[in-house]
Amino acid sequence: MGKERKSGGVLGAIERAGNTLPHPFILFLYITAGLAVLSAVLSLMGVSAVNPTTGETVTVQNIISRDGLVWIVENMLLNFSGFAPLGLVLAMQMAIGLAEGSGLLDTFMRRAILGVPLWALSATVLFLGINGSIASEASIIVIPALAATAFQAVGNPPIAGLIAGYAATNAGFTANILITGTDALLYGVTEDAAQMIDPSVTLTPAINWYFMIVSCLVLTVVGVFVNDRIIVPRLGEYKGSEKADERTATDLEKKGLRNAGIFTLIYAILLLICLVPQNGLLRGENGSILESPFITGLVPILIVYFVLAGVVYGKTVGTIKDSGDIPKMMANSLQSLTGYIVLVFVIAQFINMFSYTNLGTIIAVNASDALQKVGFTGIPLVIGVILLTIVVNFFMTSGTAKWYIFAPIFVPMFMLLGYSPEFAQVIYRIGDSIANPLTPIYPYLPIVIGMAQKYEKNTGIGTIISMTLPYSIAFLIVWIVQVIVWMVFNLPLGPGASVFLA
Repeated sequence: MGKERKSGGVLGAIERAGNTLPHPFILFLYITAGLAVLSAVLSLMGVSAVNPTTGETVTVQNIISRDGLVWIVENMLLNFSGFAPLGLVLAMQMAIGLAEGSGLLDTFMRRAILGVPLWALSATVLFLGINGSIASEASIIVIPALAATAFQAVGNPPIAGLIAGYAATNAGFTANILITGTDALLYGVTEDAAQMIDPSVTLTPAINWYFMIVSCLVLTVVGVFVNDRIIVPRLGEYKGSEKADERTATDLEKKGLRNAGIFTLIYAILLLICLVPQNGLLRGENGSILESPFITGLVPILIVYFVLAGVVYGKTVGTIKDSGDIPKMMANSLQSLTGYIVLVFVIAQFINMFSYTNLGTIIAVNASDALQKVGFTGIPLVIGVILLTIVVNFFMTSGTAKWYIFAPIFVPMFMLLGYSPEFAQVIYRIGDSIANPLTPIYPYLPIVIGMAQKYEKNTGIGTIISMTLPYSIAFLIVWIVQVIVWMVFNLPLGPGASVFLA
């Protein structure tokens, strides 16, 4: 067993405070009720603001009034069914779930981590961990366990590998070289929030893609430095007796992976044929790539890829025996989202009610004016929002739930200060990722402690947090530097997405 869990100190206080929070569904019910009361009070007070974009005077709409209640009754189901990210998240989950259920993702990660030479091991673990969000939260369990095995096999402390995998999959969760379910989920909320200021705003899941690709590379380099120069020397030589599962891919699994790789190459060639020619099928008007079916349809393209790659692998290794197994795997993958779907019902009401009341616009206008008057803009503002998100993450671990609350305020505020909605989303994603492995109430922390206790029986919550802290600090510093570089040079955040408003 590990050390007795300490209940005092700052971490203990954070944990106790976090444990007092109700389930996110109930929390949003409370927030929505509070919003209704607040709208009534501010409406009676005649609170208003002038939207600098349109020049119109915006007043608070009372949600408890007759008109407000009629709006609720008429729009409750529409709010839910029209929730932008829901369809994308469900479709992406079904596709990735098929690739996971067939065994493709597990075999790929196992092969990639256990098959690399010593000099590349740390970089491989960190790079795959950062990009592990493509497999959603499954990567948080799979990659640390495989990394511990790989580190032990080459004579390094298995705890170091476990921590590297845990830090990468969590502190770097938002970064990825591909468009993931996180992108699909967040952009819809960002778009709704941006339309409070400019109804013509339309976004795509790829709005942060370029920034996140660079983030993957930068965080990997920094993570290797932390692992090799700080964590491994601190742990010293592993003297435990526990042996990790060193199962490598079987010949059949290797064949399945090879066939999936061949399919990937063919799929990529077909995409290039549709994209490279000036009149390609996936080009937009006048041969544009930025405004093209390729960009707007990037998520469906990925969905088709994961489904077909999973089928190719599953047919090869026998996990998919007949066509009926395909919908079964896809259906099973949605079981993990049932809680999310229920949560979306109340979240959708909150977001639309917030928009109906005009509070988001009014708060954003007044906040932006106040920040401009005191000169709290630019880099200090960016750092402040990142740090605020980190602090809130200690009490509320659900990244999407926080963005549903923050977006209606942060996005319009950033826009009124001259920054794009895409940039506001990037800033939030950085703060949301950094604190994940440091949060005592994080649901995966006990699982990781259990993994670590196989190798070091005295491992406790303090052990895990103290060893992941250097990663989080390092990631935070380099991410802030990266943001500053993007701001100074106004680099594109993604296709058609810049730091500043045009």
